Amino acid sequence: MSDKSPSTLLIACGALASEASAILKQEGLDHVKLTCLPAKLHNTPQFIPDLLRAKIREHKDEFSEILVLYGDCGTAGGIDTVVEEEGARRIEGAHCYEFYSGAKQFSEMFDEQPGTFYLTDFLVRHFERLVWQGLGLDRHPELLPMYFGNYTRVLYMGQMPTPELMDMAKEAAKRLELGFDYLDTGLVGLEKFLSVTHK
Repeated sequence: MSDKSPSTLLIACGALASEASAILKQEGLDHVKLTCLPAKLHNTPQFIPDLLRAKIREHKDEFSEILVLYGDCGTAGGIDTVVEEEGARRIEGAHCYEFYSGAKQFSEMFDEQPGTFYLTDFLVRHFERLVWQGLGLDRHPELLPMYFGNYTRVLYMGQMPTPELMDMAKEAAKRLELGFDYLDTGLVGLEKFLSVTHK
């Protein structure tokens, strides 16, 4: 382990905190400090760019490099504008599904089965709160066909899957009345992004 202070700041979506922490520990990237914005911002993406800018400016003088672990996440280019103007660097990909699977594979999967509802480890863990309750299906189950009538399957893209998460993902598909498929993405996309940080 290095005795030097971290020289790189990684600002991540809270939904990616576990995965980012695992990679930093696994790869011995002790020169990288992780900080996160709340995962619940995905429900109000219009606030992400300004909060990201504030976080970058808060720490800009402390680090030689600032990395951003976010997709576009529904900000219509807002995150990219902040990253460019503030001199940070963002992982490639419009959303976490794309940088987990890789842009080419995701595009192929989407073209093959556009009626897919995607789950990650984080979304599986928080399916009840973010999806079921978040869409009001706990109070109005009759809305299920309105939300998911055009979907045909759930694809669980696993980063660090466990038997428990697999069972939870299958149960989520059952509750949504959709088919189920699984893709083991691992953490390769995140590992590649973090492997080129400057020590």
